[in-house]
Amino acid sequence: MKLINQNLVIKSDTAMKFAKITSFAALLAVFFPAVVQGQATEKKGTTPYVTHFIFRPLMSIDTAELGKATTLEAVGTTQNMKGEKMLDKMSARCVALNVASGDKKYIDGACVLADSDGDKIFSTFDTRDLDKSQPKMDCGTHIITGGTGKYKGITGSEPFACISMPALAGSGDYFAMDIPHNTSWEIK
Repeated sequence: MKLINQNLVIKSDTAMKFAKITSFAALLAVFFPAVVQGQATEKKGTTPYVTHFIFRPLMSIDTAELGKATTLEAVGTTQNMKGEKMLDKMSARCVALNVASGDKKYIDGACVLADSDGDKIFSTFDTRDLDKSQPKMDCGTHIITGGTGKYKGITGSEPFACISMPALAGSGDYFAMDIPHNTSWEIK
């Protein structure tokens, strides 16, 4: 009988410790959700990052005397240049329209970045929209239009540069670029 009572006491102590830990975790989740979920607590900032892209032509209209338009898919990963979590190690996927007609040459499109939690950031971009205050970011500007999860309510501006990489082997007219961004963002 004594052994049974000791087992009940041990089980009771274990249950009490488990209840205390569970209660503490619940309080953390309510009052500090960013800590529990491992999110960044910053609500705004400036983040330099590079996306390492592979571009794949999808379809093209080519009228030599008038111009050419090509739709592109770009996929890659991001790297935060300060070693911070924001905009680091995210997957990137974009779709773009590359137009060359007479003196008009531009690329417009949209991108989605996804982190390891599945949370996403959506942006549009335009290579005619240059931020004159950042002359090194001379290729265009992304406009962040929203996000999901921890990025819900995010907006911002991302002037970017375009750095061509060596030609890729094989057929298909694939090409690679590194796209450095200097992002100012805010989550409301």
